[in-house]
Amino acid sequence: MIAANDMTALILAGGRGSRMGGIDKGLQNFNGMPLALHTLTRLQMGNSVSRIIINANRNLAAYESFGVAVWPDGLADYAGPLAGFLTGLEHCQTPYLLTVPCDTPLFPLDLASRLANAMATQGTDIAMAGAPQAGQDGRLQVRSQPVFCLLRASLLESLVQFTQHGGRKIDAWTALHHTAMVPFDLPGDDPKAFFNANTLSELHLLESSTA
Repeated sequence: MIAANDMTALILAGGRGSRMGGIDKGLQNFNGMPLALHTLTRLQMGNSVSRIIINANRNLAAYESFGVAVWPDGLADYAGPLAGFLTGLEHCQTPYLLTVPCDTPLFPLDLASRLANAMATQGTDIAMAGAPQAGQDGRLQVRSQPVFCLLRASLLESLVQFTQHGGRKIDAWTALHHTAMVPFDLPGDDPKAFFNANTLSELHLLESSTA
């Protein structure tokens, strides 16, 4: 089994926030608390990682006020979540890194433990969450949530090489490694757990649904 002491969590808050009009998404309020701080608190509630760090590219002092280390992308021009993965792996001091975006405030409290269990059981390099989503025919299908990953820290060299050759897509990189997909579709799982707020209206809608 993978112990909590072996995992560092990375909050991904380094995006442009383009669909929110260019504002810093992680600092937008959700139920009276900045999204990134809400994510941080939820990770602490889960009590399943030893350390939490934040990847951000703006307003670093605001993120540092949350009481954890903050690291900007090493890649230029807001290169996307994979740039955050790279930053996280570069600063990870444990054997495993858990990645969580800042815009999905209802993610499961047992995220880390379920991903860790799948990785340990299946002997994979990566464990990725999957969540039920309606397809074009209206039927629910479990689809991967690639920003919710547990990674072996030893994958750093692979990711450095991938990004140095211009790679920016998470799925393209994870496809190079043995990956377990972990479905979060059990009867007790929240169907809104992986709903991410890309716009302010989506954020307000999610907020009102949890009031």
